[in-house]
Amino acid sequence: MIRSKKELKYYLEQDRLALHYNKKKPKLLGDEIWKFEILLRKNEYCTNCLKGIWYLPYKCIIKYRFHKLSVKLGYTLPLNRIGPGLSIAHYGLLTIGNAEIGKNCRIQEGVNIGATGGNSQAAKIGDNVFIGTGAKIIGDVKIANNVCIGAGSVVVKDIIESNVTVAGVPAKIISNHDSSKFLDKRLNL
Repeated sequence: MIRSKKELKYYLEQDRLALHYNKKKPKLLGDEIWKFEILLRKNEYCTNCLKGIWYLPYKCIIKYRFHKLSVKLGYTLPLNRIGPGLSIAHYGLLTIGNAEIGKNCRIQEGVNIGATGGNSQAAKIGDNVFIGTGAKIIGDVKIANNVCIGAGSVVVKDIIESNVTVAGVPAKIISNHDSSKFLDKRLNL
């Protein structure tokens, strides 16, 4: 959760590195995912830190731009639930419910993370996790650090072992390879 301007800058820098960008600012045309992540972090900062009526116009503009870009890209992400170093790989459906996601998470397109069966509790995902294309993480599950979740996998049970790759329906451990090859080496792993 972003609680200061210094933390906002840290989150923005970690997200930039996670997205594998060397430049300091997004291009005027293009870089929509990076622009979305910037708006996500600014929205979190506005929500948590900017109090008072004089900030209302700025907060409304940020919330509007964030919502508009969310709809355009097909993303549904909660505020204050994702750690620094977020890397969304592609455009396309991405739905994250009430989940908590640690730092340095790389998420492919078509991923669904949410609660089930009338339960409002969703997944608690550790640090340095890679989530492959079309993966589903359903229910109140816990995922350890440095886990790689394969494409099309359905995770419905806890993954308590770190540094493994899981895949399948339902997801099971298939190897002892961690997620490090999918994450930028410049991140604070």
